[in-house]
Amino acid sequence: MQVTIVGLPGSGKTTVFNALTGSHAETGGFSGSHAAPNMGVVKVPDERLDQLAALFHPRKTTPADVTYVDVAIPAGAAREGTIAPDVLAMVRNADALLHVARGFEGGERAPDAWRDVEEMDLEFTVADLGVIEKRLEKLRTSGRHGSPGEREQNALEEELLARIEPDLSRGVPLRAIALTDDDERRVRGYRFLTQKPVLVLINLDEGQLPGAAALETEGRTRYAQPHTDVAALAAKIESEIAQLSEDDAALFMEDLGIAEPSRGRVIRLTYELLGLFSFFTAGEDECRAWTLRRGATAVDAAGAIHSDLARGFIRAEVVTFDDLIASGSMAEARKRGKLRSEGKTYAVGDGDVIEVLFNVAR
Repeated sequence: MQVTIVGLPGSGKTTVFNALTGSHAETGGFSGSHAAPNMGVVKVPDERLDQLAALFHPRKTTPADVTYVDVAIPAGAAREGTIAPDVLAMVRNADALLHVARGFEGGERAPDAWRDVEEMDLEFTVADLGVIEKRLEKLRTSGRHGSPGEREQNALEEELLARIEPDLSRGVPLRAIALTDDDERRVRGYRFLTQKPVLVLINLDEGQLPGAAALETEGRTRYAQPHTDVAALAAKIESEIAQLSEDDAALFMEDLGIAEPSRGRVIRLTYELLGLFSFFTAGEDECRAWTLRRGATAVDAAGAIHSDLARGFIRAEVVTFDDLIASGSMAEARKRGKLRSEGKTYAVGDGDVIEVLFNVAR
């Protein structure tokens, strides 16, 4: 999963990146359009995986991971056409956006997180409109050629883009426009920015932390769009926590009244936004967490592990995490009737521990 961090210059987005990844990326510089992105891979914290490792004593323990990309998009860049192509690609390729908005004092303007959110949303709207306008122009010329089937598909695509363009021009993001399954398939390749799930992070000073929960509640009401959420954090403090040992971090957070590090909370909220969950494989060789979308089936889980397992799928042996821990071993879980055989269409649940049986000859 890739999450791209965006925000206006001075929002503290690189400080957020450091807090999430434990990195030491330089902060405080001007976010020029050609500034090199920062990238970091974070292991997804999951106590269940730790418990499975304690049970199986594997040679290797592999958590799921999230890649964070911190990119620079100066104010007005989309309207001026100056977003660097590689930066734009990193935003378009993101599974979700982490939009950092300044809530602390100290910038050239008074802090106003929602003004900043609206400005960045405008940048993304302009970028999406530019894509639509160029594509419509092409469809209205060369789209009239080709086979009957190609012309029919071009006409359907043209109708869809012409239908969503007015709403987008009025500032309605694509994530808030009702689209059918067929519509979704037709626009998927565009990777529209205003269609991506967004977690707005309001970046606060340490002294503002007591009011963080109220700001989040207010923000969810104000930014009531599908596939969005709002959280508040003090990125400077969180970046310091990320550099501490586990014990020192726990003491520091207790003093500040912080329930958990931002890393775990942001990952959890992002999973919820994207409809993701974890399942596990466990044994003496390896205990590993895997990521799936809600509604995924046993054959989807097999494919996440390896494409050969999906092709040769026979059945999945499944036990819930809680039942396995309570049983103490796979053998005992089987003895208690907690280990089940499931077919291709089984809907995998959060925390399921799965062994895929497959035919290598297929």
